[in-house]
Amino acid sequence: MNILEINVLVLAYLGDTIYENYVRRHLISLGINHVNDLQIKAVDYVSAKSQAKFLQLLIDREFFTEDELSIIRRARNYKSNSHPRNCDIVTYKHATALEAVIGYLDLSQKKNRINEIMVQILEGKLC
Repeated sequence: MNILEINVLVLAYLGDTIYENYVRRHLISLGINHVNDLQIKAVDYVSAKSQAKFLQLLIDREFFTEDELSIIRRARNYKSNSHPRNCDIVTYKHATALEAVIGYLDLSQKKNRINEIMVQILEGKLC
């Protein structure tokens, strides 16, 4: 399987589950024990607006490799007219790009790199 030939929306589909799993585990590790509280706090990380912001901060810090940036560009430039009603198309494409790069890294067996990205996001190193 050539990972570079996989549709970026498929990579994002995979990346979304991985990203959300990291967020959920992080919030549980903070001692949040009520599902409603977990869900409310998770929105700070999993909303398209938050994901787009995290992606841009990582790009601004030149955090990504050239291969990762290639995936990000492919995802941002993917021709799609649909997006959730609660955000604009640009925000949605940036959020999708973050998820796509995580999916790409997972299929590339680069779990340590996913950890590096998620540490930046979850431990507030982007603030």
